[in-house]
Amino acid sequence: MSKMVTNSQSINQLIENHLKPIVKKVDEEALYAKDYLYALAHEGYFVRGNKTEEELLLDEANIIYETAKVCLTTAFCAWCHLAALTYLRKTDNAFLHETLLPKLEAGEVLGATGLSNPMKYYSGLEDLHLKAEAVEGGYVINGVLPAVSNMQPEHFFGAIAKLPDREVMVILQGNTDGIELKEKVGFAGVNGSATYSIRFANVFVPTARVISENAKEFCDLIRPTFIYYQIPIGFGVMTASAEGIQKIKNKQNGCNEYLSQDADSITVQVEAYQTRLNQLTSNLMLKDVVALRLDTVYATLNATQANMLHNGSPGYVEGSVPYRKLREAYFFANLTPTVRHLEKLSVNLK
Repeated sequence: MSKMVTNSQSINQLIENHLKPIVKKVDEEALYAKDYLYALAHEGYFVRGNKTEEELLLDEANIIYETAKVCLTTAFCAWCHLAALTYLRKTDNAFLHETLLPKLEAGEVLGATGLSNPMKYYSGLEDLHLKAEAVEGGYVINGVLPAVSNMQPEHFFGAIAKLPDREVMVILQGNTDGIELKEKVGFAGVNGSATYSIRFANVFVPTARVISENAKEFCDLIRPTFIYYQIPIGFGVMTASAEGIQKIKNKQNGCNEYLSQDADSITVQVEAYQTRLNQLTSNLMLKDVVALRLDTVYATLNATQANMLHNGSPGYVEGSVPYRKLREAYFFANLTPTVRHLEKLSVNLK
């Protein structure tokens, strides 16, 4: 990935120190790698500073890419934080921009998304789960978000609730009065993502916490960036699959050479997709971002399947890296926007 970061500790050092030692626990014991996320933030990886929009996108895409090579779950959590940052970078609410945004960039707190259900709602896939009532000084919200990841009581998350004539988008902390968090575990490929269902029971949200009074318009604004940051998740998993195939290329007297997909072909594909991603940064168009995200889904599924085939029976052992990468790819295909959601978007955007 193209990168411009000049932080005191390289991201690879942070991965070696804070992520690689716990990857198996993330996958098998649902350990949340928050120390790694905080380390990234404290080293300045989420600070925009004087970067141009293009520089920011390239740098933050590289964070996702390098992390996903080792652990998709933690890369997904980093993406959740970037999504929350995007909300605050794009809001017209000066109070949030001046107070909460610096805290998220510096890692004083972490962010979560909360927009899986709304993104599906705006594409006609689901009903909106949260309802809002306008009251003096803000809104009262009720309902349940089924799954919000990178979540802890002290973290901030975005949410969209329905009013009679429109939707409103807010950001609030997990320990807000009236909010109940219930952890969700037992996933096939994304344990350790700190995923919770969130119940709202007459939750008051003051106007100061409103990201947008017109949530649909705001979602249209952020959606290209929201999806853009997901794409390098797939690149990381593809690269790891290519590395896995390369390691065992001489297995069984080199018989793997007869398989149709090898490490080189996957690497070439990743490089071609990276070029496409880099070209998008100067002009993020939803149609182009959706097309690349969809292509990356299928390429990631193919790469992880190839890795399984090259590894043979050792890849089918519980806890093996190829098996974990295969499960990660299935999650990537079902991350909102899911593969079927992307297929619908791609048709509608033609």
